[in-house]
Amino acid sequence: MKNSHSGVTLIELMLAIFIMSLLLAFTLPSYSGWIQESQIRTVAESALNGLQYARSEAVKTNGTVELTFNGNDWTVTPTGSATPLNQSNGNTLHEANAVLQTSLNPIIFNGLGQVTPPATVAINITDPNAGACLNAVPSGPMRCLNIILQSGGALRLCDPSLPSTNPQSCEAS
Repeated sequence: MKNSHSGVTLIELMLAIFIMSLLLAFTLPSYSGWIQESQIRTVAESALNGLQYARSEAVKTNGTVELTFNGNDWTVTPTGSATPLNQSNGNTLHEANAVLQTSLNPIIFNGLGQVTPPATVAINITDPNAGACLNAVPSGPMRCLNIILQSGGALRLCDPSLPSTNPQSCEAS
């Protein structure tokens, strides 16, 4: 009688390990880019939420409300008060490398939801540890985001790397 053994030979096992290592080597760069863009999006959405909250509180209370950025964190307080109405929950692992830069800090909203003094505020979110943004260098490794706050209170989350014909571009009107 012939004994039939089912199993995997050493050659088959080595071939499978080789194919899996090739797949991992090809997908690792795109995975790290996805992580960087995810961290940028997390910080951008948090800042956008803070701006929307501050604006709505100013309109709701018909008073002035300040949003102050401290790094990637933000705090919303009524003007002249030390008690925050709301604040972000700190720099977490999900946003560790992203950096928020704003042209105005603190941002003050009046009772009509407008920026006081009237100014267009640009907020840029990048990851300086990962290299250049796509808009700075056409072959940059990541897509950075901007938030444009008009003096009237209108907010836009936009992508500076897109052409002006795209509605998600920072140059689109």
